[in-house]
Parts: sequence; C-alpha cells; structure tokens
Amino acid sequence: MSYVLDIALTHLRSRVRQTIVGVLGVATGVGFSIMMAALMEGSQEDFIRQLVDSLPHISITDETRNPPRQPAENIYDSVQIDGLRTPVIRPGIKNPMAIMASIESWLPGAIAPSVQAKAVIRYAGRDTATSFTGLDPKRETKVSKLSTQMRQGTLDSLYKSTNALILGDGLAKKIGARVGNTVTIVSGAGRTLDCTIVGIAHTGVAQIDDISSYGLIKTGQILASQIGLVNELRIRTEDALQARNVAARIEAETGYKSMSWQEAHEDLLSAFEIRNIIMYTVVGAILLVASFGTFNIVSTITHEKARDIAIMKSLGFRAKSVRRIFIIEAAAIGFLGAVIGWALGYLLTQGMGAIEIKSPFMDSNRLPVLYSPLHYALATVVALASSLFAGYFPARKAAAAEPVDIIRGAS
Repeated sequence: MSYVLDIALTHLRSRVRQTIVGVLGVATGVGFSIMMAALMEGSQEDFIRQLVDSLPHISITDETRNPPRQPAENIYDSVQIDGLRTPVIRPGIKNPMAIMASIESWLPGAIAPSVQAKAVIRYAGRDTATSFTGLDPKRETKVSKLSTQMRQGTLDSLYKSTNALILGDGLAKKIGARVGNTVTIVSGAGRTLDCTIVGIAHTGVAQIDDISSYGLIKTGQILASQIGLVNELRIRTEDALQARNVAARIEAETGYKSMSWQEAHEDLLSAFEIRNIIMYTVVGAILLVASFGTFNIVSTITHEKARDIAIMKSLGFRAKSVRRIFIIEAAAIGFLGAVIGWALGYLLTQGMGAIEIKSPFMDSNRLPVLYSPLHYALATVVALASSLFAGYFPARKAAAAEPVDIIRGAS
C-alpha cells in the first residue's frame, strides 16, 4: 500500500499547477456551500427567534378541540337533534393551579397563567381595539421574551400603579399615548377601567405590537368580571421543536385545547421546508460543479501518465492497485480542498455577518448567520464523496487498459 501512496503523491507533485487548481476548485465549492448554509439557516433561526420566541411555544385555552355535545345526544344515540343549547359553562380553566402543578412535574420548560380578554382602549376621543393579556410578571419572564422587549419601563412596573398597563409600541402610536398617560379600557363584558400606562413593549411583529396590551392577572379578572379567572396557560419548552409533542400530551391529559407554535404557524413551517430544499439544492449544485474540476484534473493526470500505467502493469501491477493510485489522488485533492474550504467558508461567513443593513423593520443591523459544525461536516462529506466519484471513472479506465495498447497508441 505504501508504494501505491508514493506513486499517487508523486503524480500530484509532478503537476503542481493542476493539483492546485483542483484543490482550489473543491475549496471554493466547500467554502461557498458553508457560507450559503450559514446564511440560510441563520436567517431561519433569526425568523424563529423574532416570531416564535417572542410568544410562548404552547398556549392552553379553556376551549376544547371538538364542540360540546348537545345534552339530548348523550341520551339518544339514534336521533340527531339540532337547535338545543348546550349547558352554560363558566369560562376559564378549572383548577388551573392543580393543572399547572401536574404539568410542571414532567414539563421540560416553564408554565405561566394568564387572562385573555378582548377590549377597547379609549384615549383622546379615539376607540381602538386591543387584545389584553393579564399576566404574572415573575412567571412571564420564563415563558416569553416580553421582559427583554420593553422599550420603556419594565414588567415589574405593573406592580407600581393601580390597574397599570403596558402597551405594544404600535398600539401606543395609534392612540398617541405615552408612559404616564391614563387611558380607559372597556371590556366586552361592559366593565370600564381607568389604567395608567407604565411601559411600552416592542416584539418586532407588527400584528402583535399594533393590538397588544398587558396588565396584571387581577386586572384581567376585573375586566372579565370574574374573580379567579384563568383562561390561558402559557408554556415555553426548552426545545421549541418539541412543542408539538408536548402540546399533544397536555391536551390528552387535560382535555383542554393545547396549540403549539407549529400548529399556529403551519404556513411558516411549509416555507421553512421549501427554504431548506432550496438551500441543500444550491449547496449540492456548488459542490457538484467543484467535483467536475476534480474529474478534469484526475482525467488529465491519467491521460498524461498513460505510459507510466503501461510500465506499472507490465511490471506486474494489478488493476486494483492502479485504480487505487488515482482514487487516492482524487481523495487527496478532495481532502485538501475541504480543509482549505473550511477556512474559506468561515471567513466568508464572518464577512457576510459583518455586513450592516439599516432597516426600520429589523431589530438587528447585521445579516443573521449561523455557525454550525454540521455545515462543515456535510460539506466535507459531499466534497470527498464527489471527489472519489469523479476519480473513480478515470481510475477504472486506466486500470482496464492493456499495456500493449497503451504503448502502441503512445508510439
């Protein structure tokens, strides 16, 4: 095996220019594929962080997945009865603290109670619809990023004033209100409260910032005219991608509708799948083009070393040994190109991450990139596989040639 390796390395050293071109071709493919993967997955991670992580991963509401049965349907199975009213059920989750304790015993994450209510904010003669969330500031910091999204004030500011209120910055601009102003909230139940604005929040999602308002749980209970009401449990899992499985288990145990962020944003998941297909297609195309360079280099070396091949086979070299020589040459070009490609990919990724983008719609002013060892591993595997594949056919052709035919053709 040592003489096969020596011959392969001698071939590469004797044609330094061609070897360098082949190595740089593979390195370019690996480097640009790493950069593309880092950019595509980085933008996806940033999108998830901006949209998904700005809200709890799972929401448990006081609804059920299927509508309640008519009372008569529980008695008569063979008859369909329409038009009867279901029993009046008190809104809210029953025994929310017990349910929270049960979920916390196995949940890989955190859970927090809340009160959801639709209301109208009245300020300076204008009425604007709002989605009010009553929350527990201490628990809320564990299930959402609201505490880090405060532009003015803090979540603890809700304790500093009676009926304190935090508004989304889009909603605050709509009504022209600022911190310290007093606004009037009218709930769907007809309850009216005068609230003091103690903070402004910015999630980065316009659909949320334009309608959201936050207060304490007791404020939501007053608006709903129901003491002790908790109509939503908000959950954040340690792994956002496991939210669907966790939600399914919670719904099976509690009977209440549990909606994961995957279910709420199925259209986004479809978009992510399409983006990943595009990313891997582009990366594969780049590496495929690089493999053609390796194929050309190995083919050229094989052609130029035809007389050497004839001599080696005349001396007793088996076809397998000749084939190994050129496969080793292809593997060496692929490996060296991959190693150089790592450095090139890292530098390209850093360069893309350093590009500044000034946009009023972005919290960050730089392109999001993701550094992942998986990108380097995948690029290396594909580069080596394509190089070996590109080197196999010239090697097989060289090994199959007869020494007499080579010498006769060379003369």
